[in-house]
Amino acid sequence: MITLHEAKTKQDLKRFVTFPFSLYKNNKYWVPPIINDELESFNKDKNPVFKDAEAWFFLAFDGDKLVGRVAAILNHLEVNQQKVKKMRFGWFDFIDDPSVSKALLDKVAEIGNQHNLEYMEGPVGFSNLDKVGVLVEGFDHIGTMITWYNHPYYKDHYENLGFVKEKEYMENKFPAKNADPKLFSKLNDLVKRRYGLKEVNFTKTKEVMPMADEMFDLFNETYASLSSFVPITEIQKAYFKKKYISFINPEYIKFIKDKDDKLIAFAIVMPSFSEALQKANGKLFPFGLYHLLKAKKNSKDVIFYLVGIHPEYQNKGVTAVIFNEYYKTFTEKDIDMCFRTPELEENLAIKQMWKHFDPVIYKRRRTYRKALNKA
Repeated sequence: MITLHEAKTKQDLKRFVTFPFSLYKNNKYWVPPIINDELESFNKDKNPVFKDAEAWFFLAFDGDKLVGRVAAILNHLEVNQQKVKKMRFGWFDFIDDPSVSKALLDKVAEIGNQHNLEYMEGPVGFSNLDKVGVLVEGFDHIGTMITWYNHPYYKDHYENLGFVKEKEYMENKFPAKNADPKLFSKLNDLVKRRYGLKEVNFTKTKEVMPMADEMFDLFNETYASLSSFVPITEIQKAYFKKKYISFINPEYIKFIKDKDDKLIAFAIVMPSFSEALQKANGKLFPFGLYHLLKAKKNSKDVIFYLVGIHPEYQNKGVTAVIFNEYYKTFTEKDIDMCFRTPELEENLAIKQMWKHFDPVIYKRRRTYRKALNKA
């Protein structure tokens, strides 16, 4: 008999966050989150996403044994402004027992029906800067700090419960040496002259902060046309600046401006923190922070976290300017491999941007959906 318990107290939420630590114990590909960071993201007083969203966190028990978890999420911006009647769910983990996954997803459906929504989709987070998708290929590759890892049986549970594929995401990688300047150095010069563009590089985080709001505005403009997009609000910008920008190497952030000093493109790359997070095992102290700072300084692998280009400048060669700057940085730091975050299969513009670097798809993940039966 599977019973569900809503996690509301700090102790319950900690059990929610730490459940995967037992589910993936000794798994060399799973990358644990920092426990306190995860707890903060679920704190309604600290995470501004809760100004426009609600979430319910459920634990599944078989007797006294914790066997699963799920977060049911209602994003009011999506439902009320965009008129997308979707019940979101994420942080969905469970043992290989159909009664567990069914009980958790039935609870998500119940909440969706109570709010008169049309369908449920997951695994997704609160916004486009959260993790997305259940892994369906690439289980023998280490995860990243910005993706979920899961056991191969997850896919079967979704499909056996009547869920169908909603969106497919690809994760690609390529050696840094494939970013050969011969491919784009001439185009870089041509594009800069034609459109009066100039690159902006940084050496200190405090130089980035005054321009961060403009970057998030451009992010909203870049991805507004994608079916899954929910814009970043003003209050979220301040939160993300504090949470992310201060942790990223400033030399890995590249801005491109036009002749009127307007930001028209940006890119953010992060060092790979995967092995450092495994060593930290969920805690910054006493040694976790040391491992993370060491990776920030010395990692030879990088992850392309965000790339944004104003719609007016897409397909005009602006990426050549971006990659020309990264080539200089990667050469200086002796970077070995470049990895990309999950990208929608339907995003043809992003495929065009990377095609010259001979990328290899090494992971696939997807979200699943199911219609809701309104009461």
